[in-house]
Parts: sequence; structure tokens; C-alpha cells
Amino acid sequence: MHEGTGELDLVIVGAGFAGIHMLQRARADGLRARVYERGAGIGGTWYWNRYPGARCDFDSFDYSYEFDPELEREWVWSERYPSQPEILRYLDHVVDRYGIRDGIQLNATVTAARWDEASGRWVVTVDGAAGRETVTAKWLVLAVGALSRPQLPDYDGLDDFAGLQLVAGDWPETEPDLAGKRIAVMGTGSSGVQVIPSLAQIAERLTVLVRTPSYVVPARNHQVSAAEYQELLAGGAERRERNRNAPLGVHFPSYGPSAKAASADEREAAFQSAWDAGGSAILSAFDDLLVDVESNELLAEWLRAKARGIVRDPAIAATLTSQTYPVGARRIVIDTDFYETFNRDDVDAVDLNATPIARFTRDGVRLADEREIPLDAIVFATGYDAGTGPILAIDIVGRDGRGLREAWAGGPATHLGIQVVGFPNLFMISGPQSPSIMANVVKAIEQHVPFLADLIAHAEAHGVRTVEPEPAAAADWGAQVDGIAQILVHSRATGSWYFGANVPGKPNAFLAYAGGIPAYRNVLADVEASGYEGFVLAKAGETSEG
Repeated sequence: MHEGTGELDLVIVGAGFAGIHMLQRARADGLRARVYERGAGIGGTWYWNRYPGARCDFDSFDYSYEFDPELEREWVWSERYPSQPEILRYLDHVVDRYGIRDGIQLNATVTAARWDEASGRWVVTVDGAAGRETVTAKWLVLAVGALSRPQLPDYDGLDDFAGLQLVAGDWPETEPDLAGKRIAVMGTGSSGVQVIPSLAQIAERLTVLVRTPSYVVPARNHQVSAAEYQELLAGGAERRERNRNAPLGVHFPSYGPSAKAASADEREAAFQSAWDAGGSAILSAFDDLLVDVESNELLAEWLRAKARGIVRDPAIAATLTSQTYPVGARRIVIDTDFYETFNRDDVDAVDLNATPIARFTRDGVRLADEREIPLDAIVFATGYDAGTGPILAIDIVGRDGRGLREAWAGGPATHLGIQVVGFPNLFMISGPQSPSIMANVVKAIEQHVPFLADLIAHAEAHGVRTVEPEPAAAADWGAQVDGIAQILVHSRATGSWYFGANVPGKPNAFLAYAGGIPAYRNVLADVEASGYEGFVLAKAGETSEG
């Protein structure tokens, strides 16, 4: 029996980086809190993304908590970019270090949450291994992750396919036997780019089905010795401070204000330096790359030329460099041996824009030109119903019986990406209209958790019954989110998942605050210093209008 089952101060949904940190802080503040996690283990997105080659695309030190200097000093990462198993080991260490494992209920899916006005509490429905459970809590925090609900394509004949169908974002815990198999991978985003080189090593033949090719840059991953990591820690405080003042929450050097204003030699030197450094550094090579279309296209063509210089087959190289959108308008992808993999004789690429899929058959996939590719397995690395999808998977009903699905029928509407009008005491960590997918998410989480914990503590200390955003404040925040998006090159790629366009019927709206981690931190600090301006903190007997 879990302590506190039935009636709690705080229910947290999700046991990834966000849910674990929120539980740690809630316990420290003396709250009766519980995490409900649908997986059989902790890790959130990192629990489900077990596909071969899965790893983070930010440096391990930067993709770790900084709320406790002792935790920072006692954990030593083994690689520049941590693999999925190492990330899970790290989170297991965190959970045990703070003694919060008994506050996490696994195999427990939150299916519904209903606001009860009379009690001023959320009634939460949980489906677990022992059946259905109902718990109530004054505060409800959704830490479900922005990229945790895979989005699968719908093709004719998929039910007829006799082979194995796998999803990168929901990989089986028992590793499937793919050795010697004829495999297709659909998708060349982050998951696809990581899984493709790994599967090429074991497949009889690998066919990559390309829908929208990514701009791909090298990771430059490497092992990190204990001595090297201690040297990194010695400069850790300075590194953390640089990261705090960087838009992504990770600092990369800039080589000038404008790519188009620089000379050809200066551009070449800057782009090559960033390419050699590895990771997302190339997006910061010049200050205007994400706001000036001409400068962005200079980088785009440079990256396409790099790819053509690696991939020997001209037809495959043309498929992988057929991007029609600005660099960064879709997520730039970090790779190890992705382009090199296409130089293998047993790896091929199919441009689905030139030759679409007609249907799947029992034995493989048939293309529009009547060519049939025989397959034993297909891996879908086709992305996620990002931002809103994991939240709307829960049947959430707020004031006056209004559901969140109804409230967001035209797209997400929040205040600060944290709360929704009409849903008191419900909070989101890295929700839509917060930095989330436009930043190092661990740094975004470490902005939200202390803000929410302090807000809850303030409310409890002052006898506040409900916390809810003012409609005008939420409307103003939505306008800011949209306004910033229009300044960026992202506005020229409204068909991307950043706008929800990969999900049929999903409203086309930019899903994140793109003003950067430092600006967002200042917004939160100003709100807290003002006594939570923009929020209505109502005591018993008061209304949400104050």
C-alpha cells in the first residue's frame, strides 16, 4: 500500500525529469505528494525511447539537474552525450538519493481528472495493475513531457503486413530480434537518425523511407574519463552561468552578428568550427541565423553541401538534401555516422515525396510506381503529438464541466505555459507555450519546478483555496508566444510539428515560447516578485475574479 493513497495534497502525473524533481521538492516542502507513472519504470520519455542508439543530444553535464551541488559532484557521466540506459541510471540514482521511490506508483495511468468545486480538489482516476483507483488532491501537476505520445502514420494495408511493426518512441522492453532481417525505417528526425546506423549494423538490408529530411550535424560523441569529468566540474559554475544566459539553456559560441554580412571566408571558418565542435552549436554560429532568411539559407546550403560530400550515391544524397524549409525551423538533428551509413551497399533511401507509398502488403510495402519492397520489419520513427497530445490524452474537466479538449479546440491557450483559465490548481511543467521544445528541457524544468513549488507554498501559507490565471493575462501571453514565433524563421515552416501539423486535425499553432530561457526566467521572477500578478489567488468564499 502506498502512503497517502486516497487523499493527497499534490498529484503529479509522470516520472520523468519533471515529475521526479517536482516530487523531490514537494517532499522537501512537507506535502503529501504522489507520482503516477504509466510505465513500468521511471524515466518518462527516456523509459519508452529504448530503441538502439537512443541518446540525448545535449551534453550530459548540461542535461542534468543543478538544483543540488552535491548531486552534481557525486555523479560522473561516462560520455559527452548520455545514452538512454545511462540517463535511466542517473534518474534511478536521483530517486534513491532523495528517498522518494515510495512516492512513485508505476504501471499507473491517469485517465481522467475532474475539478470538484465543492471541495476545491481534483478527483483523479488512475488505472493500475490492481484495477481502477480514485484519489483527490488540492493541487494537480502534469509532468507528462512534451514528446511522449508517438504519432503514427495511417497507411492502407498496415493491418495486412505480416512482419514486425515497431515504434521508436514505444520500443519493447524485450529487445526484438532484428538481426539478418529486411528492415524499413520511416522517419529521419532525431529518433530515425539515431536508430538507422544501429540497425544497419545488423540488418540484411535497410531501407529508409524519407518523408521530410532533416538537417543533420555531427555529434562528436566521445567517452569521458573520471579525470576529465572532474576537470569539467571544476569549471562547472562558470559553465552553468553561461548556460543560464543562453537562449537554449546551453551556451554555444557566436562568431559574428550576421552570416550574410560576413565574408565567405569568415562564414566558412565559423560554420566549420561549429561543425567540428559538434552538436547544435552551428545554430549559434551567427546571431541572425534564426531570424534572417538570407543568412539562414547560407547555412542551409552549406549543410546540404556537407551531406553531398559524405553520401557517395548522388540520388540518395539528393533525397537527403531536399529540404525546403529553413535550418532550425524543424529540429536540427545530431548524428553519429548517419550520412556515412548510406554508403553501405545494403542501405537504401526512398524519397516518399517523389514516390509515395501506395499501400502496405503482407510481405512489405508497395510504392506508387508499383515497386514492392520486401520487408520483415518496419520501424516508425515518425515523431510525436507534441506539446498538447500527452495532456489531452487525459480526460480533464475543469470549472462548470468544461473539458480541456474543448478549451483547446482552437489550439493551446495558457498563461506562461503553466496554467489554463477555468482549470484552477492545475499546473503544467514544460507545457505548451513555455520554452519546453525550444530549449534544453531539463533547464526549462528547473525553471518551472521552483516557481510552482514556491507558488503552492505561498498559497498554503496565505490560506489560498484556488490559483487560476486571469483571462487577460492568458490572452496577452498567447499573443506574445505567437508574436515571437512570427519573428523567427520557424514561421516559414508552419507544416512542421512545432505547429502541430504532423497530426491530422490538430490546430495549427506554434507550441512553444521561443523567447529563450533567460527571458522566460525573468518573466517568472517578475511574476513572483509582484505577488503573482496575472494569477487570481482566491481564498475560501472568494471567486476566481478575486
